[in-house]
Order: sequence, then structure tokens, then C-alpha cells
Amino acid sequence: MPRPRRCRYVSATPAVTYFKPRGIPLRELQEIRLEVEELEALRLADAEGLTAQQAAERMRVSRHTFGRTLASARRAVALALTQGMALRIEGGNYAVVNLPHENKEQVMQKIAVSSEGPTLDDLVDPRFGRAGGFVVVTLPDKSVEYIDNGASQTMSMGAGIETAERMSRAGVNVVISGYVGPKAFEALKAAGVKICQDVEGVTVREAVERFERGELPFAEASNK
Repeated sequence: MPRPRRCRYVSATPAVTYFKPRGIPLRELQEIRLEVEELEALRLADAEGLTAQQAAERMRVSRHTFGRTLASARRAVALALTQGMALRIEGGNYAVVNLPHENKEQVMQKIAVSSEGPTLDDLVDPRFGRAGGFVVVTLPDKSVEYIDNGASQTMSMGAGIETAERMSRAGVNVVISGYVGPKAFEALKAAGVKICQDVEGVTVREAVERFERGELPFAEASNK
């Protein structure tokens, strides 16, 4: 039985996903696909100029795996250019990860962590919609506040959506939790709030530190 393919980490999903030769109708073109992680390999190696080892560490794969991914990406682009093919960027096995800022000036952002208590040393509550509250850490200055979520705990239905709206009203940029239901996920996404899920068994402080180190990928879909 073949080994499962390991997830590659990328810094963002591509803003542009299709390229074609000018003046040729789409119906007359052959397509070649470039996977999202292959595009990331191209960006790291050829746009940022990182070494294979540095780029592999960014994508959290081995140097050998990065080399194969980069070679596949370069071949796809070469075929598209030399044979006049359309290039479609899609698919693959990847997750978007929040990379730590490398610039001296960091963007201010509010990180809300579902918590079993009001302090950084309380454990992460694995529930999102019915969490007792959220410890909100503003980066980069590390100021802390607490949002009580007790009203949502008593709701028979719609707790996740109500909690998502509470996060939006508080100006939260990122939510860290264990399990986020599909309706709450869509409500957060519609409000422009990014989600890091599958986080439990650690303190709020540890969860925020993991986020700052770029160890928590942004989720593309609900895990519940």
C-alpha cells in the first residue's frame, strides 16, 4: 500500500489561477495543470531565491521532496510556454500556513482563542460555538482581553453563528479553536475572519505562541 502523500504548506492561495496564450480561443488550447504547492515551490526558489533547504523548511517537507516538486513545476511551466498550452493552477495536497512576519513592522491583529477561562494560562476550549469565552490577544503588543460567550452556551440552536457574529463585532482577525462547525465556519469566513482549528490540549498562551511561529495553518473548510 503506498504511503499517504504528506501535506505541503504554502503561504497563500494564488490570486490568479489561469494563464493562456494571447489571441487563441480556449476551445483550441490544450491545458496543463500546475498544483498550488508546485507554484509555491517556484515562488520560493525562483522569485525569493531561497536555497532548496530553506524552501523545504518553509513548506515543511524534505529537501528531496521539495526538489521533486520544483522540478515538476518547472516542467509544467516549460511545456506551457514552449508548446503554447494554457496553464491552470489548482489542486494538490496543501494547507495555507500563517508564516511569521519577517519585517520589523508587524500588522496589528486580534487573535481570539476559545478558552476554558479568562487567562493566558487556561486551556483552549475545543468547542467554538459553545466555548465559555475567548481570550483575545492583540499582536504584536500582546495586550489581552476577554470576551464572555456564556449567552451562546445556553442557545438550543445557532450557537456557532451567534459566536461568529460576536467575534466579528469585536474586530477579531483570527480565531483559534478545536472544532468549528460548518455554519460557524462560513459565518466567520464571510466576515473575513481566518480560522486555525484542531487546536486542543494546550494553554491559550501556547496556542498563540504556535500561531506566531507559523505552526498553525489556516483552515480551508470546517473540520466538523
